[in-house]
Amino acid sequence: MMTSSGTPSPSPEHRWVRLPGGRFSMGSYDFYPDEAPVHQRTLPAFEMTSGPVTNAQYGHFVEQTGYVTVAERGLDAQAFAHLPASERLPGSLVFAPTGGPVDLRDWRAWWSWVPGAQWRHPLGPDSNLAGKGGHPVVQVAHEDALAYARWLDARLPTEAEHEFAAGGGMTPNPYAWGRDRDPAGVAMANTWHGRFPYLNSGARGWVGTSPVGAFPPNGFGLEDCIGNVWEWTGDLYTDSHAQVAGIEQEHGNGAANCQGCGGADSGSGIPRRVLKGGSHLCSPEYCLRYRPAARSAQAEDSATSHIGFRCVRDLF
Repeated sequence: MMTSSGTPSPSPEHRWVRLPGGRFSMGSYDFYPDEAPVHQRTLPAFEMTSGPVTNAQYGHFVEQTGYVTVAERGLDAQAFAHLPASERLPGSLVFAPTGGPVDLRDWRAWWSWVPGAQWRHPLGPDSNLAGKGGHPVVQVAHEDALAYARWLDARLPTEAEHEFAAGGGMTPNPYAWGRDRDPAGVAMANTWHGRFPYLNSGARGWVGTSPVGAFPPNGFGLEDCIGNVWEWTGDLYTDSHAQVAGIEQEHGNGAANCQGCGGADSGSGIPRRVLKGGSHLCSPEYCLRYRPAARSAQAEDSATSHIGFRCVRDLF
């Protein structure tokens, strides 16, 4: 449903899209080493929510269940004894633009731990969700996304399912829509436009998250599979596809894996899951990951201001 201004109205209801499955080429040799090797995968048909879960939808889940997210609980003093007490308070990671150019090797220049940051207050306790019911929910850890999916009698997508879905039925070249990031100057997804991490003119005027469906759907009719927010998958992260595919790693010609694209690793041995799709913070000079084949690692316990999720259902 659209409002009179042309933006999607928030709704707790999901629209499910049936995807045909089939055989496809997964991965890439052209950008980052962890996307290789390219290999063939075969998927059965499945259903996926048309877009990432919105604030309104997640709020409905919380109202119905009383669920409390990881960011609202604080960190365990024993498991995170290496952190000062002030950093174990309930809170989460929040992006803040820098005042100018910085060393892009240090993600701490633009990510900060903010006490009180959580899904209702994604940028900190002084922020809120006013007018953002139709935006993707963020500040959700893997556990929080999984809890919602189970409540919906669904699950999180595998990495292969997300990559297949994001391609929209095409072989990405390298984007889901073709060769150019912004064909004819038109932004096809909510990504960073400007100089990262200090100058962003926004995609179609959006700086930060955008309403689900504000950008064109792909060939499957799915919204925001690329850009807007990174999306959790159910798969553990590996540093290449070789282990999963059962084949030898081949040489790629990509750049080194960027650090902190999806936020910080907790550094405490917490398992890492695959994020897919890229976000509004992805910039070609730092994180060219708004492509179906792109991937990033994220510690399960971490929530940030640009990570969300969508759900899938099996068809059998």
